[in-house]
Amino acid sequence: MVLTPDICPVCKVRHTPEDIKKCPLVARMTLPRLQKVGEEFFGPSSSIFVGHVGYPRVNVGPMGIVEPSAVIEPKEWFGKDYFQLLGMRAAVIRTKRKQSVYSKTRFLEENQELVLAKKPTDVELKFKRKPFYDFKFSDITSPIGPTATLEKMRLAENPKISRKVEYVVTDELKATEATVELYTLNLDVYKIKDILSAGALGLEQNKKLVPTRWSITAVDDILGKHIIQEIKEYPEVNDFLVFESEYMDNHFLVLFMPGKWEFENFEAWAPGSYWAFNLKKPQILEEYEPWQGRTKYAEKETGGYYASRLGVLEGLYKMKRQARVVVFREVYEGYTIPLGVWQVRENVRNAFKHSPRKYETIGVALKDISSRLRLPIGGYIKQSKILKQKRLYEFIKKD
Repeated sequence: MVLTPDICPVCKVRHTPEDIKKCPLVARMTLPRLQKVGEEFFGPSSSIFVGHVGYPRVNVGPMGIVEPSAVIEPKEWFGKDYFQLLGMRAAVIRTKRKQSVYSKTRFLEENQELVLAKKPTDVELKFKRKPFYDFKFSDITSPIGPTATLEKMRLAENPKISRKVEYVVTDELKATEATVELYTLNLDVYKIKDILSAGALGLEQNKKLVPTRWSITAVDDILGKHIIQEIKEYPEVNDFLVFESEYMDNHFLVLFMPGKWEFENFEAWAPGSYWAFNLKKPQILEEYEPWQGRTKYAEKETGGYYASRLGVLEGLYKMKRQARVVVFREVYEGYTIPLGVWQVRENVRNAFKHSPRKYETIGVALKDISSRLRLPIGGYIKQSKILKQKRLYEFIKKD
């Protein structure tokens, strides 16, 4: 089914994303869960949420898991539909209490212990009033469901923290160094993001809370820069490789080309999709990174750029290769509710779980990509900094 701009992807009723709380299916899957929770909560928690509004005084608190199904890690969300994802997020309570990002309170120490633990830890929470349903959506963070202002918090058990993880966070390492160390311990970006948000990383005098939406992009960027230095030592790919993935009406095509590391990321938003709700024709955004690296934040694509780049770099790292890379992302009409950059990261990661299509020339590779894109490839080439480059092999190998 092709969704028009005013049709909810959950219930197929005509209403805009801003009116999503009116969706009868969302309400149906949310309210029964809220009825289980009054002004007190006992259950597991493994993550926290740190707001950014009012910085440096922000809302912070643990996420209470109402139903076991909500324990699933974000990297395992891939493949689930809107209804399933919203249902899982509706089963997680976001709690909040105002704190300075520089605070060193017992409350913040307990939040740090929660995110450092190897598995969810039981907590006792008391709210000022019963949680209220206020689904919020963001292009960076995953959907946020019921919210409650926190009055008291108590850990009902001792969090079980890995000695290796504890060593990293207690060592005198800069936040960037600690982030890389945790990644080498096979912690995924989602866990590291929570640890950074909780203010557990960095030199002791510099430790502070980091809003969740900032920590997501920060971790992607830090790890991306680290892996780039690694892959620059690897040999170049020999062929033109095309990887592909599609999920949640987000279609990705990743092109690897022989050459030293360069990266270019396209986002094409169809009219009716979230960021192109009122457009009459598709809009193509482009961001580029040369061998030397970027000097400015990717303002046009924000967190999506860094999530896409990390997925690409992980793919190259596993191949022990470097390449000139172009990512084509087309966002179609059905993507009317943003789910956060996790789906960008997991879409790109998923592309490398499948064997690529191999070609000897750029012309044949682009012809294949063109047949799989909705928009004419000429629109991308016109904006591209990589695809317009002429290389010696293009004169040697004829299409």
